[in-house]
Amino acid sequence: MITLALSKGRIFEETLPLLAAAGIEVTEDPEKSRKLILGTTRPDVRVVLVRASDVPTYVQYGGADLGVTGLDVLLEHGNQGLYQPLDLKIAACRLSVAVRADYDYANAVRQGARIKVATKYVGLARDFFASKGVHVDLIKLYGSMELAPLTGLADAIVDLVSTGNTLRANQLVEVERIMDISARLVVNQAALKLKREPIRHIIDAFASAIPATTSK
Repeated sequence: MITLALSKGRIFEETLPLLAAAGIEVTEDPEKSRKLILGTTRPDVRVVLVRASDVPTYVQYGGADLGVTGLDVLLEHGNQGLYQPLDLKIAACRLSVAVRADYDYANAVRQGARIKVATKYVGLARDFFASKGVHVDLIKLYGSMELAPLTGLADAIVDLVSTGNTLRANQLVEVERIMDISARLVVNQAALKLKREPIRHIIDAFASAIPATTSK
C-alpha cells in the first residue's frame, strides 16, 4: 500500500490533475466525507488527509510514504529525513511582510531597531529579520493574522500572500517579499527504498504532468 498525505483545500484540488497523470483518482470528495483516509481507483494507493503543517511530519516518520506540502511548511519543518524530488509548481503564492497602511516600516526596520512581528512562520521570520540586522519580538499565531497590526498586538505580520485582497480589505500593505512559495513533493527515504518501483512511477508521472498543469 502506498500512502499519500495531502491537506484539504487548494493543494488537494491542484494535486488531482497530477494524480490523474499517474492513473490515480480519489474516489471520494473530502469536502463531503468525514473520512480522513480516502480510497483511490488504484487498490494499492490511498490518500490520508492531515493538517497542512503536519504533512512533512507524517512523511518523515512513515505515517505516509509521500506527500504534497508548501515550501513554507517544509522550510519551517526543517526538511529532516525527507527526499524532495519535485517542485510541483502548484499552489503558488509568496511569503511576505505586511503592515498597516499608515505604519512607517522603512524607518521601523532601520539597523538595530526592534519590532513586534506576528506569524506562524517563526523560524523563517527570525532568519529573515536577522539577515537585515533587525531585532524582532516574535508572536506565534495560527490564524486571522491580519488582526495583529490592527489591534496593536504586532507592528507587522509575516504570512502567505496570493492575490493580496485580504490585506487590502483590512487596510494592510505588503512591504517586503521574503520568498516565492509553491508545493513540493516529499518522499519518505525508507519508503523510497522499500517501495521503489511504485513510488518512482508516481514521481515520474507527476514530473511529466507538471508542464501540462502549469501551462493552462
